[in-house]
Amino acid sequence: MDVSLLSVAIEAMGTILEPTRMLFLAGGVLLGLALGVIPGLGGIVGMALLLPFTFDIDPYSAFALLLGMGSVTTTSDTIPAVLFGVPGTAGSAATILDGHPLARQGQAGRAFGAAYTASMMGGIIGAFLLAISIPILRPVMLTVGAPELLSFAFFGLCMVSVLSGSSPLRGLAAAGFGLMIDMVGQDPQTGTLRWTMGTLYLWSGFPLVPVTLGIFALPELADMMIERRTIATEGKLDTRNGQWRGVRDTIKHWWLVVRVATIGSTLGAIPGLGAAIIDWVAYGHAARTEKGASETFGTGDIRGVLASEGANNAKEGGALVPTIAFGVPGSASMAILLGAFLIHGLIPGPDMLSKNLDVTYAIVWSVGIANILGAGLCFMFSDQLAKLAIIRPSIIMPLILTVIIVGAFQARRDWGDLYALLAFGVIGWGMKRLRWPRPPVILGVVLGGIVERYFNISVNRYSEDWETLEDIYYWLVYDHYIVLIVFVLAIWGLYRPLMREFQKNGGIAALFSGFTKPKFDMNTLFYIVFIALLLVMYSEAAAWKDMAKRVPIFIAVLTLCFAALSFVNHTFRPSSRAENKDDNSKDNVSTTARAAHLDIEADSSIPTSVVARRATGFLLWIIGFLSSTALIGMLPTTFIFCIAFMRVENREPWGLAIAISTSLLIFAWYVFDSLLALPWPRPLVSMLFPELRDVVPSW
Repeated sequence: MDVSLLSVAIEAMGTILEPTRMLFLAGGVLLGLALGVIPGLGGIVGMALLLPFTFDIDPYSAFALLLGMGSVTTTSDTIPAVLFGVPGTAGSAATILDGHPLARQGQAGRAFGAAYTASMMGGIIGAFLLAISIPILRPVMLTVGAPELLSFAFFGLCMVSVLSGSSPLRGLAAAGFGLMIDMVGQDPQTGTLRWTMGTLYLWSGFPLVPVTLGIFALPELADMMIERRTIATEGKLDTRNGQWRGVRDTIKHWWLVVRVATIGSTLGAIPGLGAAIIDWVAYGHAARTEKGASETFGTGDIRGVLASEGANNAKEGGALVPTIAFGVPGSASMAILLGAFLIHGLIPGPDMLSKNLDVTYAIVWSVGIANILGAGLCFMFSDQLAKLAIIRPSIIMPLILTVIIVGAFQARRDWGDLYALLAFGVIGWGMKRLRWPRPPVILGVVLGGIVERYFNISVNRYSEDWETLEDIYYWLVYDHYIVLIVFVLAIWGLYRPLMREFQKNGGIAALFSGFTKPKFDMNTLFYIVFIALLLVMYSEAAAWKDMAKRVPIFIAVLTLCFAALSFVNHTFRPSSRAENKDDNSKDNVSTTARAAHLDIEADSSIPTSVVARRATGFLLWIIGFLSSTALIGMLPTTFIFCIAFMRVENREPWGLAIAISTSLLIFAWYVFDSLLALPWPRPLVSMLFPELRDVVPSW
C-alpha cells in the first residue's frame, strides 16, 4: 500500500477512536442489534430513523452512527433465525436451515458462537476488501451493464439446484412460482395489471417481508404448537461451552468463512443484488463445495450457519463500493446513506478517493469496528438468549407471534400485509409438511423483478446487435464476456444435479417404463391445486400486452413443465424410484433422502388427525388475533391474546399470564409506538370514536 494512503488510513483510525465518535458508533451498534432482532425492520428503518440526527454533527460521527447501525443488523438477526426459525432480516433466511435444527438439538449456544464469529470475520473482511478495492474496481464496475446483471441474477436462480436437495424438479417448480409471485402487480413498462385480482394492494406486488415471514416463520410456530414442544427437544442445552465450541468451529472452517465473505462483498458491490440473494448464493456455494454437505446441510450442520452469516455481514462493505465510488447505492440502505453524503456536502465519486480520502477510510474503520463491537455484545448475552430455547411454547408463542405480525405490517403498512402473511403462512406450512423445498420460493421472489427488469433492458438496448450468430458471438466474446462466463457456470451448476438425479432414476429407459397405478395422497392433491393455479395464471397472462407477458409467460410454461414432470414421477411411479417421495410416513424415506432435503423437517410421527386438529387451532388463533386487531387495535389485542393463549393452551397460572402479558404490552408500546413511532392498523373502534385516538396507542 502506498505510504500516503497508509498514513491517511492511520489518521482516520485515530479520528474514529476519539471518545465522542466511539459513543456515536456504539449507539448505532446498539440500535442496529435491536432492529435486527425484530422481523421486518432492519437496516433501512434504522437508517431512516437516524438520518435526521446527523444534521448537526460532523461527517465522521454521522457515518459512525449510521454505519454502526447498518453493519450489525445482520449479526443480531441470527437470534430469531436460530431460536425460532424466524428471519430477523431477509439476509438471515438461509441461517434458519441449519441454525434452527441446532437449536432444536439443544445447541443454540454453538450456533450463536459460530454465527457471531463468522459475522465478525465477514464484516472485517468486507471492510478490508472495501479499503483495497475502490480504486481497483472502478474500471470493472463501469463495464457492468444490464446483460451482466441479468447473468448474475440467472446464476442466483441456478442455486435452486442446490437448495432443492433431493427434489430438483420440485425446487425448480417452486422457484418458478416464486418468480411469478414477484411479477404480481403493475408492469413497470406498460402499466398492465398482472394477477392483481382487482385489489389495489397488489398493484405494487407482494412485499418481501410478509412473504418471507409467512413461508418460514409461521410454519415453525405452527409446528411448535402441533408438536407441543419447546424449541430445544434433543440433548442437553449448551450455554457458554457451546459458544466456544462455535468459535472453534469457525476457526476450523476459516477457509469457508473467507470464501463466503469474499462472495458476499463481491456480490454486494453489484447494485440491485440484496442480502437475500447473497445469503442463498453463499449457502449454495458451501453446499456444493464442502465435503459431505449434501447429506448434512439442512439437518444442523454448523457449516451452513457459517456460510450464511459470513456472507451477509461482508456484503455491507461491498455495497459501499458503488456508493462511494460512483454515487450508485449498492442496496436500499445505501440509498439513504447517500442522503448523509449530501447533507454533509460530500459528493460520491473521485473526490472520495482524493481530497476526501480520510472520510472514506473513516467509513472503512467504522464498518470494521462496528462488526467487532456487535459480535462482542451478542456474545455477552448469548447465554441468556440460548435459554429461551427451553421456555414452554404456551409462553413463548404469543410473544413471537406478536413481533411477527408487527414486523409484517411494516412492509407496506396496510391490512394487505397481514392477509399476505396469513396466506403465505398456510402455503409455507403445506410445503414444509409435504417436503416441498421452501428456499427456492424466496429466491424466486427476490430475483423475479431483477430478472424481468434486466431482461427487458437488455432486449431493448442490444437486440439490434443480435441479428446473426456471428454478431452474437462477437457480442458475447468481446463486449460482454462476463455474461458468457457467468451463464456457462450457471448452466453447468444447474445441469449437474439434474443429470445426477436423472441417472439415479434409471436414465432414458426409465422415462417410458416402470409406471404403476396412480396413487392419491396429500402431495398428489397439492400437485393438482398447484398445476391448476399455474394454468389459471397462464391463461390470464396470455391476454396481456406483449412486453407485459413476455417474461411471465416464459416462466409459467417452464414452471408448468417442471411441475408436470414432478407430478408424473410422484403419482405414477413406485415410491422407491420416484424423485420425490411422499413423506407423510418416516418409514418410506431413506436417511439420505431426508438429509438432502435442505429444509427444516417436521415431525411426521404425530397422527394426521392430531396434526390437522392442532394446525386448525393455530390458524384460528391467528384469525382471532387479526379479527380482534381490526376491532379494538393491536396493543389491546396483544394483552388479551397473550393471556388467553397461555390460559387456554397450557393452563398457565393467572399471575404469570397477567405479568407476561403486561410486560409484552409495555414493551410493544414503548419500542414500537413511542420509540420507533411505527404505524398501527386502524381499528373499527377508532373510526367510531375518533376522539379516543389520542388516548389509546395504536388507534
